[in-house]
Amino acid sequence: MHHFSLPRRARMPGRALAAAGAAGLLLSGCASSASPASDGASDLRDRVPKDVRKAGVLRIGSYLNYAPVEFKEADGRPAGLDPDLAAAIGRLLGLRVEFTDMPFERLIPAVEAGDIDLAMSAVIDTTDRQNGVDDRGRTSGPGVDFVDYFFTSTSILVKAGNPAGISGLDSLCGHVVAVQRGTVQAEIATRQAGACSRYDKKLDVHLLATDELALAEVADGTAVADLNDYPVAQYNTSAARGGRFALTGEHIQSSPYAITVNKADTELRTAIAKALDRLIRNGEYDRILEKWGLHTGAVSSAVVNGGR
Repeated sequence: MHHFSLPRRARMPGRALAAAGAAGLLLSGCASSASPASDGASDLRDRVPKDVRKAGVLRIGSYLNYAPVEFKEADGRPAGLDPDLAAAIGRLLGLRVEFTDMPFERLIPAVEAGDIDLAMSAVIDTTDRQNGVDDRGRTSGPGVDFVDYFFTSTSILVKAGNPAGISGLDSLCGHVVAVQRGTVQAEIATRQAGACSRYDKKLDVHLLATDELALAEVADGTAVADLNDYPVAQYNTSAARGGRFALTGEHIQSSPYAITVNKADTELRTAIAKALDRLIRNGEYDRILEKWGLHTGAVSSAVVNGGR
């Protein structure tokens, strides 16, 4: 169990996971066994689309290397905030949940294509993603819908001791920053590079396939900083991670994590939102956040497409 604190804020029938870029490892073990008679959730089960109800499973894509939000236990089982929340939603909806480990940048395309039902992987809800606009401002797909469930922010992670004296975004000018490709942090770093260029102090942005690669560049001095979601950034400063990193500067751009749903799956989106509201009201949502020390990012209700 890891403990962190955050700033408070308030089917398509496709099955081609390999084509969607899945890592090929199907992870189950978050199965739901509750019955309608035992938990009073029959009204929620009735909202599940017929094809999903018939299949009996929610197929969820996730990049399972982002502790404490989602990661793999030693035995390969998914763990963290997102898998626990997915399992609780699955119980209310009478569905088994299966996680497929896949690259983060393939998650939204896989949802758009119907290769998975949902993405739960610390995906930040933004209007660009809702509208199918990528981090270069290009239309890349039809977009997706979101069910917001948690508030986070971006943090600056530096090597322990902060040898470059980084204190905020402006102090990154003239240096190299490493970020995971396809993330909100990549967008923030790219915007900052534009700001730095106006002062003739170039900011080089290294866009990497995984956050682990970004962290490795900070550790070996190739980059002075990594931009990361606060829960994950703080986890990486913990003793469990060897004390190699530290946080610096203020929280940047508060944003919601969201469950990602295909725009055509409006019934499923509604069922997920209502199940999340039920978990918030019955206290299970708070218990899950408390387990992972993430209670200060709690929301008071499920919001559809609330990102900016």
